[in-house]
Amino acid sequence: MSDERLIVALDVPNALAGLNLAEKLGDTVSFYKIGLGMLTGGGLALANELKQDHGKRIFLDMKLFDIGATVENAVRGLAQFDLDFLTVHGDPHVVRAAKQGAAGSDLKILAVTILTSLDRQDLDASLIKPGQVSDLVQERAGLAFDAGADGVIASPQEASLIRGLSESDGKLIVTPGVRPAGAALGDQKRVATPQKAIADGADFIVVGRPIWQAENPKAAAQAIQDELKSV
Repeated sequence: MSDERLIVALDVPNALAGLNLAEKLGDTVSFYKIGLGMLTGGGLALANELKQDHGKRIFLDMKLFDIGATVENAVRGLAQFDLDFLTVHGDPHVVRAAKQGAAGSDLKILAVTILTSLDRQDLDASLIKPGQVSDLVQERAGLAFDAGADGVIASPQEASLIRGLSESDGKLIVTPGVRPAGAALGDQKRVATPQKAIADGADFIVVGRPIWQAENPKAAAQAIQDELKSV
């Protein structure tokens, strides 16, 4: 049985390519992330097919951000698809609205703290208040938990800090930016290996390119599964 702590990001052009990859991975992977980039390429249809026809768990990575009423309505519409995780930006008003939209469903609302592709220089360019990135991530995580988030998205490097918050009890930590030893970093700047991320408090890790760009994606996924067994 596959370890559900590994979530494979289907960051491929369209639903057909995503389904093809999922078929290659077979029972090695049971949890998939479908992001904004595939939304116009049949992403929701793929999410439904993988969930209903193949019994997979689905993480819909939309990173919603808007006024409360719009977020609530959007989440209410998505909640009808019986998906597992949905991301929104971690601003308290967004999290509260998303939780209202998800009411009555099993959909978990995960709050984005600070994108794992950003560093302090990027935050300065966006006029984000001064401070260490790790401190800001921890602060935003606490605010999101207080607003009702079921969990947070954070880099592996901040997982242990977030897990140390009293507000994190019973909450999920999902870490993108995970790279097996020796893998290219791509556009990620705050990364860790799968084993390190889990050991530091993550409940789930998200891995994309190191799997779907591999010559043998199933073998690459299995290698990560084997690494997780040692944690």
